[in-house]
Amino acid sequence: MINRKLLMVAAAAAVLSACAGMPGKPVPPKLNTEVPMAGVDAPANGQWPDAKWWKRYNDPQLDALIDLAMQGSPSLAAAQTRFDSAVQTVRAASAAAGVRADANATWVRQRMSDSGLIPPQFLGFNWYSQADLGLKLTYTFDWWGKQHALIESVVDQMHAAEAESAAASLALTTAVADTYFGWQSDQARLEVAQTITRGAVKIRELSELRVNSGIDPQDQLSQADSDVALAREQIVQLQSSAKLRRVALAALVGVSPEKLSELKPQSLPNVDTQLPANVSIDLIARRPDIVASRWRVEAAARDVDQARADFFPDISINALAGLSAIDMSKLLRASSSVFNFGPALHLPIFDGGLIRARYGISQAQLDAAVASYNSTLLDAARDLSTQALTSQQIGALRQERNTQLEAAKAQFDSALAREHQGLTDLRVPLHIDVMYQQQRDAMLLLNTQAISADIAMTKALGGGYATPELPETKH
Repeated sequence: MINRKLLMVAAAAAVLSACAGMPGKPVPPKLNTEVPMAGVDAPANGQWPDAKWWKRYNDPQLDALIDLAMQGSPSLAAAQTRFDSAVQTVRAASAAAGVRADANATWVRQRMSDSGLIPPQFLGFNWYSQADLGLKLTYTFDWWGKQHALIESVVDQMHAAEAESAAASLALTTAVADTYFGWQSDQARLEVAQTITRGAVKIRELSELRVNSGIDPQDQLSQADSDVALAREQIVQLQSSAKLRRVALAALVGVSPEKLSELKPQSLPNVDTQLPANVSIDLIARRPDIVASRWRVEAAARDVDQARADFFPDISINALAGLSAIDMSKLLRASSSVFNFGPALHLPIFDGGLIRARYGISQAQLDAAVASYNSTLLDAARDLSTQALTSQQIGALRQERNTQLEAAKAQFDSALAREHQGLTDLRVPLHIDVMYQQQRDAMLLLNTQAISADIAMTKALGGGYATPELPETKH
């Protein structure tokens, strides 16, 4: 009885001494609940993107390219692998939290030493066999929440991996769409460049006739040659750009340029980009990179809970039932049965500060996760503000360019009418037509920039991603 009391006192003293240096309950990290947007006064009448946001452009070629990219992208495969790994980790952590059962069966043939504690001559043999068959059950009480925190941590990591997979998918689809419309822009601008070239060649022919007739000086022909060369240079640049974009598209969808299906020129879609309402609040749940970072904070917080639980003792119950015999013929008899049952307490007391160091590391990792989240939030705000302001600027430029385009068209019609009446040289309407085509090219370039900004805005808004639930601080 005295020994039992001494044992209980010693155990209590050990627990108190180990828990004396235990840190207090962690304070929940302070995280922003809104995206701090500033300097944006764009209209907020837009809609959030759909999951298949590219469908709004009504372009079957783009749909096919994105479907192909989603099927064969190495980056998406890697993201999916990380998610699958996280799922298996959740299963492993959940399995470790229950009752553990271990079965064992051994048979050993052994010779006893003639110089051992029990000389063989007293037993009558040197060799003997030992056979054991048993089942051991172990259950650890999770009074301090260590196993629960472990399971929650890996579940949070699984959610983060899922969000990161969505972010990778969004980056791929927006890159495909932007490159595809860049190629369509090259085709439209190439058509305009060819029209400009034909006009420059016609002007050059008229200038040559006038120079050869002595009407105009040689400088007029030299200028016409320069204009033709400049127009042809633009064609070469656009053809090269289209080829490079095709190579980029092939790489994005995961095929060689030769195997990429032939693309047909299409008219560029007209876009009107606007921010959705309450974007500064709702964006946190709609951008996969923010959601992934938020889940990383939760996983780090659960790791802190885990490390803090190490300051408490582990209490478990062990039970063993089995058979043991030195004669195989007697192994399965009831007289060979062995049983044991009892609680166990484990608490490291002199660990050289290892537990406290692990707790410090987990707290530092939580601080790093919080800093990463805040940085991600600021990057998202800057990204969205940039795209909103860019869209506003492009919209204003398109209005001004459209006015110039209408004026150039009216000027061309007037010059062409005067030429028909014999009041002016044919080169005058041709020169004006070249200027009109140049305004068309500039307008096409602005329209392309508007589409690119629309795609970038879609990416900044999360591309239709919406998490079913946001993590809440669980301290």
